[in-house]
Parts: sequence; C-alpha cells; structure tokens
Amino acid sequence: MSSTAYGISEPISTGGPSELDVVRNRELEKFLADAGLYESHEEAIKREEVLGRLDQIVKTWVKNVCRAKCFNDDLVHEANAKIFTFGSYRLGVHGPGADIDTLCVGPRHAMREDFFGELHRMLEEMPEIQELHPVPDAHVPVMKFKFNGVSIDLLYANVSLWVIPEDLDVSQESILQNVDDQTVRSLNGCRVTDQVLHLVPNIQSFRTALRCMRLWAKRRGVYSNVTGFLGGINWALLVARICQLYPNASPSMLVSRFFRVYSLWRWPNPVLLCPINEGSLGLAYWDPRRNFKDRQHLMPIITPAYPCMNSSYNVSTSTLRVMMEEFHRGNEICEAIEANKASWGSLFEPFPFFEAYRNYLRIDIAAESDDDMRQWKGWVESRIRLLTLKIERDTAGVLQCHPHPGEFSDKSKPFHHSYFMGLRRKQGANPQQGEQFDIRLTVEDFKRDVYAYAVWKSSMWIHVFHVRRKDLPDFVFPGGVRPAQPAKSESRSGSRSLGTAKTSPDAAFSRKRKHEEVNTGFSSKESLAMSCSDASSPGETRELKRFEADIGDTLSTTHVDNQVEVSIKSTLPVPASGAAVTETITVMQSAELTVGQQGGSHCVEDLVDDLELTNGVEHFDGANELQTEHPQPEQIVGAVTSEEKDRIGGSSHKVLQSEGLEELEPIEPALSTSIASAAFVVPQKPLIRFNFTSLRKTTEST
Repeated sequence: MSSTAYGISEPISTGGPSELDVVRNRELEKFLADAGLYESHEEAIKREEVLGRLDQIVKTWVKNVCRAKCFNDDLVHEANAKIFTFGSYRLGVHGPGADIDTLCVGPRHAMREDFFGELHRMLEEMPEIQELHPVPDAHVPVMKFKFNGVSIDLLYANVSLWVIPEDLDVSQESILQNVDDQTVRSLNGCRVTDQVLHLVPNIQSFRTALRCMRLWAKRRGVYSNVTGFLGGINWALLVARICQLYPNASPSMLVSRFFRVYSLWRWPNPVLLCPINEGSLGLAYWDPRRNFKDRQHLMPIITPAYPCMNSSYNVSTSTLRVMMEEFHRGNEICEAIEANKASWGSLFEPFPFFEAYRNYLRIDIAAESDDDMRQWKGWVESRIRLLTLKIERDTAGVLQCHPHPGEFSDKSKPFHHSYFMGLRRKQGANPQQGEQFDIRLTVEDFKRDVYAYAVWKSSMWIHVFHVRRKDLPDFVFPGGVRPAQPAKSESRSGSRSLGTAKTSPDAAFSRKRKHEEVNTGFSSKESLAMSCSDASSPGETRELKRFEADIGDTLSTTHVDNQVEVSIKSTLPVPASGAAVTETITVMQSAELTVGQQGGSHCVEDLVDDLELTNGVEHFDGANELQTEHPQPEQIVGAVTSEEKDRIGGSSHKVLQSEGLEELEPIEPALSTSIASAAFVVPQKPLIRFNFTSLRKTTEST
C-alpha cells in the first residue's frame, strides 16, 4: 500500500521500530497489563451474552409495537431491530467494568416515544435490569441501565426503512435520509467509530496506543468532555492521526510521537483523518469558512463520518492551556524515556491537582434522594464548563480556571457532591496597579442558569465558594488522609539532586516533575525547550523536513510565561444566620526558576503557606453561554519546522526574572438586587474584586 493511503497527507515517517523500540514497547505493554486495563476472559464472555440478550429484547419490542399499532401479520413477522456497538467497546479499548455504548436501530414506525415508553416498561419489569434511567430530553437521547451488572448506554435511531435487515450497514450515507436530527446524532457514534477503524494503518497498534493515551489522560485529569477537556472519541481521533503520520510505528513510538506532534500543534488548525465530506443530503457540517460558530472553536478535532463535526467544541481557553502544558510534559518525559533517563511510570504519574494551586473554587450540590441526585448531578456537570467560560470572559482571560473532571463526596453527607476548580492568574499578563475584577455577578449568573433546570425541585441546591489549599476538606484526598507537606529544604535539595550519582534517573526525574507541578501546575521554560527531533532517527528527521516543505510552517510552540505569586483577600457570603463573615486570605504561589546556562537550575526560596484566616468561610456565585471569536483555521498541520526548532532551543538560555502579585480585595458588598425566580430566592452575595500589582522575585544565590 502506498504511503498516501491513510490521511490527508503523506506520512512523516514510514520507519519501523528499532531493537530499542521493541524493548520499550514490551515494557509499555507490561505496564498497561499491570495497570489492570484488560478485562478477563469471563467478563468478555459475559458482555457478549448481555449484548445477545439485549438484541433479542429489542426484536421482541418492535414486534410488540407493530401489534399495538394494528399492522398486518406479515409486517409483524418481518419487524426487526438491531443492536450495534460503538465507543471504547467497538474500538476494542474498553477495560474491566466499563460501560458499553450501544445503538438500537429500528424501523420508521417504531418511534422514539415507543422506545422510551414500551421498551422502558419491558426493561423495568425484568429482574436482571437494574438502575434504569431514561434521559429522553438529552442532546442525544439515551437509556442508561445495568444488565446483569454490565453498564449499558442505549441510544435509539428510527430510520426510514419499513424493515431492518440483519446485514444493515449504518456507514452508508443513505441511512441518514429522511431522519430527524436526534437520529443523525445517535447514528453518528457508530459511523464515526467504524470510520476510525477503517482509516488507521494498523488496528492493533492503534488500540494499544489508544489504551495508553486514555490511561494517561485519566491519570493527568484531562479526560472529560463535559468539563471542557477531551472524551473518548476525541482521544481516539488524535491517536488515529498519529497512526496515519507514522504508519509502521510500534505503540510505544506512537505514544512518543503523539506528544511530539501535539505539543507543537498550532490550534485552531483542525485534526482531520480524511477530507471533509460535504455529502449529498444537505446536512450541516463543520466549515469555518461559512459558519461563524465553527470559527470560534479553539481545538477542532473533526469526525471522519458525514456529516463531519467538531467533536471537541467544549474546549475552553483554560482547558486548552492545561492540555497543552500536559502535552509538553509528556513530550519531555518521552524524550527522557528514549534517553534511558526515565521509565513509563513517570509519564503516568497522577496530576497532583490539590497540591498544584493555592486557591480553588468549590461547588457543592445536594438533593434529597438518589434519583433526584442523579438527575441534578448530571445537569450541574453539564453547566460547570459555562462557569469556566464566563470567568474567562468577565476577567478578560486574566483569571484562569482548571476544573477537576470528577466529583468528590463526604461519606457522612448522603446525596451531596463537591466539584473543584484550581484558580490562577494568566501567566505573562501585565498586571496594572489597582486593576479590579468583580466576579460576583459571574457566579450569580451561573447559579441562575443552574436553577433554570426544567425539573428543578426545592430540595436541589448548589453552593459556590472560594477555598484555600490548606482548607481543602480531607475527603478529596486518597483514603481521606491529607498528605504531609514536605519541608522546604527537602524540595530544594530534591531539585538540586537531579542527576547525582546517588539518585536513579527515573527517581530524580519524577522528583523534579513533582516539584514543578506542586509549585506551578506546569513545567518551567527550560523543560519546554526540548527539540522535537532529538530522539528521531536520521531518516525520520529527513521525513520531517520533507513533510515541512509539503505542508508549510504551520506549527508553533505554546509559550510558557513566568510563574506568579498570588495574594488573595476575599469577602465571603452571608451565612444563614445573617451575620456578616469576612475571610482574609493571603496565598503565595511560587515556582522553580530555571537558569538555562548549561542546564544549571536554581530554585527560588519556597514561600510559606501557613497563612492566617481571620474569620469564617464563604461563597460567591453564576454563568451564561459564552462564545469567543477565534481566527479561521488554516491548513492542516503535522510537522516541525527548523525555524521553530531553533526558536525552541534558543529559549532555554533565557533567565526567568519577573513575577507578579495577585490579590482579591474585599470591599463593602453592594445592596443585592434580587435575582428572583418563582422556585427559589438567591441570598445576598459578596463582592469579589481582583487587584493585580507587579512584584519581582529574587533568586537564591548559589
């Protein structure tokens, strides 16, 4: 097969693995197996049995619908429905206990109302069905349940056929004729999954690399579409593109090249597996030339099946920043692995979210029953990204949010959940003396949007407030035990001990990464100054240059600015008793500063974190939909230019000098305007302002 058989461009390299690559690949696969990513043979058989039984149930359901609608005996006899799978199960990358994404395709006379009516009733009466939860009003309507302990997400598509053949091919464009938008979206999952498997050169290598990237994304806290990061299909498309660019690479090579390419990708250039198909049915597809909303997307990852859509429209400026920092970190570690200075375990170290920031936004929600909590939780989670977007807009992007993709629960409080966002000032922003940002209305708008839930009940509530790292609840930590804070001298000595004869390369590298993340949440400038072709073979380097000549200079690095110090003071909300409570917080956010001469590094004196709290804990609230203009995407990219290599390499010799001070200044709360609703009353909110001034750090002498 020719080198241009896959993707929209020629490969970067067609080279295969070297002997060392084979060894590293074996180590990677062992790591994945030890991490428990593969299900047992017994569980695989159980899943197949559940799917077979579910297929029989929907076939019986369609016949019951036909009888209820008084169709003749011949049509009842021929009536059929069919179950398809998609997502991680269809891709072959699911793990133990993972749910199965399924699609039921039925005939035109079996309506969606019948699916959520008669089929729901049938499932409800079966003892092997547990936790049945229909969501008919979702963007993609779904029925969620457990079948003999196997989690199932069941979608429905009623196509324009009177009879569904057993050999139905949903990848054909004709299946979309004369169907509604919900059916198009329901079919899209299966159609995209099948196309991905069709467009990768080596399915087995793709699966192993994707398993690796899914595990990495979950460990690093960037696996969540609803929060504004990337979900399963997004990661699959990104990995598939790397497989096209390196068609003969082993999975370990694909992982390394993944970080190499995407750490230098110039977003919003789109990731495409194939040319965009305009189709013949007149369905809307992703086209930034014609559609204004498409030009606003920050990280377009386009689905390969008609109608081609952006699968990552939830990504915000803040979440894109977090992911790019993680791509840079991954690239750095993979280069260290290829230089035998680190192991795969370093790449998969969990991100220390509750150590990475000094300030957090906490969102508490509650309901009074399990069913109410399930619905309320799903709704709130779908709204949280709007709070991130609104804060970005209302602070002109100066205040950046890092949402944690999961929820936390205090076991002593049933039907309560908590969500957290890390907060920090944008790196490199020029603070102006006296500049203030009021985010009270931002949070109020967010709560008003959340309380607009169509089936809201008075027992459903949400509380939003600021919390310092030292005041985080114990239940957010593993085992409910807060980790001991290391002494400052240990951090400094750990940083200085890198590469010493008494320290293993992997342990030293892990300690260096841990120190950087705890202080800043991302690496120093020097850690980003890694040439992307350092570990490439000569042949691959030539391929990169040739690919560059064909595509052009379309990649750039993400510039990481100086770290900041943060001082925060805030007025918190009025408690239930009505008494005014004020909290004064001073939080310092420090970073390891790297001096680039000959790789020498020095650590700035860590700032103390034992800060004073003058009084209680409070809150602020709100957000509306936000859309931000962005330049129109350019030509698809995939290579690294020599100019950028020089630019990256040169940046390692710059010294980080200036730092910044950030404050939340308390002021007298203005008279609250009542944000009224027939269902609830919003309590009086405090006024939060941000005041930025500049502050220079001094490096410690050596």
